[in-house]
Amino acid sequence: MTTLDDAVALADSDNGLAVVSTVRADGTVQASLVNVGLLPHPVSGEPVLAFVTYGKVKLANLRARPPLAVTFRDGWLWATVEGRAELAGPDDPQPWLIEPDRLRLLLRQIFASAGGRHDDWDEYDRVMAEQRRTAVFVEPTRVYSNG
Repeated sequence: MTTLDDAVALADSDNGLAVVSTVRADGTVQASLVNVGLLPHPVSGEPVLAFVTYGKVKLANLRARPPLAVTFRDGWLWATVEGRAELAGPDDPQPWLIEPDRLRLLLRQIFASAGGRHDDWDEYDRVMAEQRRTAVFVEPTRVYSNG
Protein backbone atom coordinates (compact mmCIF):
# COMPACT_ATOMS: atom_id res chain seq x y z
CA MET A 1 0.00 0.00 0.00
CA THR A 2 1.38 3.41 -0.98
CA THR A 3 1.44 6.06 1.73
CA LEU A 4 1.37 9.83 1.44
CA ASP A 5 5.05 9.92 2.41
CA ASP A 6 5.86 7.34 -0.29
CA ALA A 7 4.07 9.42 -2.93
CA VAL A 8 5.83 12.68 -2.04
CA ALA A 9 9.22 10.94 -1.80
CA LEU A 10 9.03 10.11 -5.51
CA ALA A 11 9.62 13.80 -6.30
CA ASP A 12 12.40 14.41 -3.76
CA SER A 13 15.11 14.48 -6.39
CA ASP A 14 13.05 16.75 -8.65
CA ASN A 15 12.24 19.71 -6.35
CA GLY A 16 8.83 18.32 -5.44
CA LEU A 17 7.55 18.59 -9.00
CA ALA A 18 4.13 17.03 -9.48
CA VAL A 19 1.26 17.24 -11.94
CA VAL A 20 -1.86 18.81 -10.46
CA SER A 21 -5.09 17.98 -12.28
CA THR A 22 -8.23 20.05 -11.76
CA VAL A 23 -11.63 19.96 -13.44
CA ARG A 24 -12.77 22.72 -15.78
CA ALA A 25 -16.37 23.95 -15.93
CA ASP A 26 -16.99 21.81 -19.03
CA GLY A 27 -15.84 18.67 -17.18
CA THR A 28 -12.50 18.32 -18.95
CA VAL A 29 -9.22 18.04 -17.06
CA GLN A 30 -6.71 20.87 -16.74
CA ALA A 31 -3.23 19.76 -15.67
CA SER A 32 -0.16 21.74 -14.71
CA LEU A 33 3.27 21.14 -13.22
CA VAL A 34 3.83 22.61 -9.75
CA ASN A 35 6.18 22.22 -6.79
CA VAL A 36 4.34 20.34 -4.04
CA GLY A 37 5.39 19.79 -0.45
CA LEU A 38 4.17 17.81 2.53
CA LEU A 39 3.54 19.65 5.78
CA PRO A 40 1.15 19.76 8.73
CA HIS A 41 -2.11 21.61 8.08
CA PRO A 42 -1.95 25.04 9.80
CA VAL A 43 -5.06 24.26 11.89
CA SER A 44 -5.50 20.51 12.24
CA GLY A 45 -1.82 19.56 12.21
CA GLU A 46 -2.68 16.60 9.97
CA PRO A 47 -0.30 15.90 7.05
CA VAL A 48 -1.41 17.57 3.83
CA LEU A 49 0.02 18.33 0.43
CA ALA A 50 0.54 22.01 -0.24
CA PHE A 51 1.47 24.20 -3.16
CA VAL A 52 1.32 27.87 -4.09
CA THR A 53 -0.51 29.14 -7.14
CA TYR A 54 -1.96 32.24 -8.76
CA GLY A 55 -3.80 33.29 -11.90
CA LYS A 56 -7.24 32.64 -13.21
CA VAL A 57 -7.49 29.06 -14.48
CA LYS A 58 -6.36 26.77 -11.67
CA LEU A 59 -7.83 28.94 -8.91
CA ALA A 60 -11.17 29.31 -10.71
CA ASN A 61 -11.32 25.55 -11.17
CA LEU A 62 -10.46 24.86 -7.53
CA ARG A 63 -12.92 27.42 -6.17
CA ALA A 64 -15.79 25.93 -8.15
CA ARG A 65 -14.70 22.28 -8.09
CA PRO A 66 -12.26 21.52 -5.25
CA PRO A 67 -11.61 17.81 -5.97
CA LEU A 68 -8.18 17.35 -7.56
CA ALA A 69 -5.42 14.84 -8.16
CA VAL A 70 -1.69 15.30 -7.62
CA THR A 71 0.66 12.87 -9.37
CA PHE A 72 4.31 12.39 -8.41
CA ARG A 73 6.80 10.38 -10.45
CA ASP A 74 10.34 9.13 -10.53
CA GLY A 75 11.16 7.44 -13.81
CA TRP A 76 8.46 4.87 -14.42
CA LEU A 77 7.29 4.87 -10.80
CA TRP A 78 4.34 7.12 -10.02
CA ALA A 79 1.83 7.76 -7.26
CA THR A 80 -1.34 9.82 -7.25
CA VAL A 81 -2.93 11.56 -4.28
CA GLU A 82 -6.58 12.54 -4.59
CA GLY A 83 -8.27 15.02 -2.31
CA ARG A 84 -10.07 18.34 -2.02
CA ALA A 85 -8.41 21.73 -2.26
CA GLU A 86 -8.60 24.21 0.58
CA LEU A 87 -7.50 27.68 -0.52
CA ALA A 88 -5.97 30.35 1.69
CA GLY A 89 -4.88 33.67 0.26
CA PRO A 90 -5.71 37.30 -0.35
CA ASP A 91 -8.80 36.39 -2.38
CA ASP A 92 -9.59 33.24 -0.38
CA PRO A 93 -9.71 34.30 3.28
CA GLN A 94 -9.71 31.74 6.07
CA PRO A 95 -10.68 32.45 9.69
CA TRP A 96 -7.26 31.21 10.84
CA LEU A 97 -5.44 33.51 8.41
CA ILE A 98 -6.09 36.78 10.25
CA GLU A 99 -2.59 37.66 11.46
CA PRO A 100 -0.88 40.00 8.95
CA ASP A 101 2.28 37.88 8.57
CA ARG A 102 0.52 34.51 8.61
CA LEU A 103 0.09 34.18 4.83
CA ARG A 104 3.58 35.49 4.08
CA LEU A 105 5.17 32.93 6.41
CA LEU A 106 2.87 30.16 5.21
CA LEU A 107 3.85 30.73 1.57
CA ARG A 108 7.51 30.52 2.59
CA GLN A 109 6.86 27.29 4.51
CA ILE A 110 5.12 25.70 1.54
CA PHE A 111 7.89 26.75 -0.84
CA ALA A 112 10.55 25.29 1.47
CA SER A 113 8.58 22.05 2.02
CA ALA A 114 8.67 21.51 -1.75
CA GLY A 115 12.46 21.83 -1.74
CA GLY A 116 12.59 25.53 -2.62
CA ARG A 117 15.37 27.84 -1.50
CA HIS A 118 15.63 31.58 -1.91
CA ASP A 119 18.51 34.04 -1.55
CA ASP A 120 16.27 37.05 -0.92
CA TRP A 121 13.17 36.30 1.15
CA ASP A 122 12.06 39.95 1.08
CA GLU A 123 11.97 39.77 -2.73
CA TYR A 124 10.12 36.44 -2.55
CA ASP A 125 7.53 37.98 -0.21
CA ARG A 126 7.12 41.02 -2.47
CA VAL A 127 6.48 38.89 -5.57
CA MET A 128 4.05 36.59 -3.72
CA ALA A 129 2.05 39.59 -2.50
CA GLU A 130 2.17 41.37 -5.86
CA GLN A 131 0.91 38.27 -7.70
CA ARG A 132 -1.72 37.58 -5.00
CA ARG A 133 -0.41 34.05 -4.53
CA THR A 134 -2.66 31.55 -2.82
CA ALA A 135 -1.80 28.55 -0.65
CA VAL A 136 -3.52 25.32 -1.66
CA PHE A 137 -3.83 22.51 0.87
CA VAL A 138 -4.86 19.01 -0.17
CA GLU A 139 -6.15 16.67 2.51
CA PRO A 140 -5.66 13.22 0.98
CA THR A 141 -8.69 11.01 0.48
CA ARG A 142 -6.98 8.36 -1.68
CA VAL A 143 -3.37 7.45 -2.46
CA TYR A 144 -2.45 4.89 -5.11
CA SER A 145 0.49 3.97 -7.33
CA ASN A 146 1.94 1.53 -9.82
CA GLY A 147 4.50 0.28 -7.31
